[in-house]
Amino acid sequence: MPGSLLVNFVYCHPVGHAIEALHRCHGYHRADPDLRIGVVLNSATPVEPARLCPFIDEVHAVDVDVFDGSADFAPRLARIGRDWDQVVEDERASQSWQRTLFPGLARYFDQAREHFRPGGVRFPYAAGEAFRLPIQAEPHEGVRIAVLPGGSGPRSNYPSVRSWRLVLDALAVRFPGAEFVFVGKLRDDARTSTSFGRGEFDELIGSVRSVDAVDRPLVAQLAEVASSDVLVSPHSGFSMAALAVGTPWLSISGNRWPEYYFPGTPFYSVLPEVARFPAFNLFADDPQPVSDDGPRSPSMSFDRISADLAEIVDGAARLVERRWDFDTALADYVRRMVALGMRHRMWSVDDVHAAYLPQ
Repeated sequence: MPGSLLVNFVYCHPVGHAIEALHRCHGYHRADPDLRIGVVLNSATPVEPARLCPFIDEVHAVDVDVFDGSADFAPRLARIGRDWDQVVEDERASQSWQRTLFPGLARYFDQAREHFRPGGVRFPYAAGEAFRLPIQAEPHEGVRIAVLPGGSGPRSNYPSVRSWRLVLDALAVRFPGAEFVFVGKLRDDARTSTSFGRGEFDELIGSVRSVDAVDRPLVAQLAEVASSDVLVSPHSGFSMAALAVGTPWLSISGNRWPEYYFPGTPFYSVLPEVARFPAFNLFADDPQPVSDDGPRSPSMSFDRISADLAEIVDGAARLVERRWDFDTALADYVRRMVALGMRHRMWSVDDVHAAYLPQ
């Protein structure tokens, strides 16, 4: 009889955290293909990618307000079987500062530890394995560039339409005849949505040869991205899902979080000059906004985009033309982040970046 493993990976709801959980499940599956695997996610996290994975036998979603430390999760946990040979948690469940910051998560994991009855087994884990969602890429002619103009943060955290027009025009010159596929989610529901407005999307879509995939279902949008040569976007959870369909990611990096990369798919992060355009402050206070078609975070301002435009285009070309494999990308990214003084702000699934850190 195969062993059973539950990956209890309830955290904040951006889809990138769901992809983290699927990488974890995949590593255990690669080490033991007969293992019966279940996963638990925050119900506000898109669970569709988990249901696509043939190696995951059970997908559970739990309603969690990460800031509500008084919630009773017992009724919700009761819907999930208790007996597993091994239960693996997201490591943030045991980090004291995360538990202080998110009392609702602390409460959930405390009650989950009371509910589940693991059998004391420790299954092997294959670290650093490349994970792919089973989403088929459709063939296309010419260059196809997917674009996600912004994530779910405040609108001021993402480039203005004027800045995006600058980027799109430069990419259109570099790749004549390219088709641009716009993705994003405007629907207001329990999940994250793109803080761009419909009118802003329409202006960008009308400025280049384009496909409007905004507000299509998540899996349909990922299929559009899988059928593209590169995704261009700022930091976002959706972009991490794009890596999981094998599409290279050109990140216009900035704001609070550096990119957290997963094994296997090439990428290029255009890093801001942080002395001039402060970024990567994590949970510290945000830098003062600048005036740029309204308030704007410095690392997403027109001045920053203009300063890095040539690198944005060159980075996209490396990926579109398949001149930039994953190992090269990761070594280059680590080198540049260390040079910025950001050694301790990097993270990757299974710590795959650690091999490239200077001793």
